[in-house]
Amino acid sequence: MKEVPVKIEQNGAWLSIRLGLEEDHLVIPPPINRKILFRDVVNLDERKNLLILTVKGEPETVYRILTVEKVIMVMRRLILMLCNAYRLNAYFLSPAVRGGVLVTDAQWEKGAIVVVRTGIWFVSSVKQVCIPLLDVADIQLTKKEVQGRQTDVVKIDHVDAGEVVTSFVLCPISTLQILFNFLTDATKSIEMRGDELDEYDQQVAMLVYSGMDSSAIINMLSVNNKRLNTIYDKLIGLGIAEVVEIRREVKLTTKGIKYIADATKQ
Repeated sequence: MKEVPVKIEQNGAWLSIRLGLEEDHLVIPPPINRKILFRDVVNLDERKNLLILTVKGEPETVYRILTVEKVIMVMRRLILMLCNAYRLNAYFLSPAVRGGVLVTDAQWEKGAIVVVRTGIWFVSSVKQVCIPLLDVADIQLTKKEVQGRQTDVVKIDHVDAGEVVTSFVLCPISTLQILFNFLTDATKSIEMRGDELDEYDQQVAMLVYSGMDSSAIINMLSVNNKRLNTIYDKLIGLGIAEVVEIRREVKLTTKGIKYIADATKQ
């Protein structure tokens, strides 16, 4: 059994341990003293060298493991290949497009698609890419030119660092349709009816999408700040926008007015 140095969270504190790693399970030594079969892992998430495992049980248990990227890559691959998830072998191209620009060194890779509760993982011998389900903007069954011929693929658009990123999945058409249906069902939580916004609200949302700030939108639509804030509150309430900056509006006090008056005299 290989042992790797990690830190694991317990009761709000981080314990330094040597984690036992096998092909189908990991062993956490005392004081936690737990053997975790990879087939019992129902979700895998990651946050900058922090691996978050959810293991089935009554209740489920969440383990937060902190270690170096090299160890995380080994653990991720082992867990993703055996965990309790939707999985299929396929070719993937990810990322293929970022911010509307083709990624020049993008290549098709042979590997697996693993869909867990919180994300879609692309796994090959050299790459592990995760698309969080909450960041998925669109899923389409479409065609793409592959080796000079139009081929059926699943196209996945998601948002990463404020940019729209596109990935493609390639496998036999029968399997591709099943994958499309599964991904569509998995991302139903972010779908909307389509009638939540009126035309004016949609116009504001489109201007935000185009990169305009509040001042530019106010000038373009001839709307006052109060009305725009009301629309923003609606977008935030629907979960389709988030606050990135709070702008202050101030007015001078009597002391301030006196200061400006005195400065003007001078």
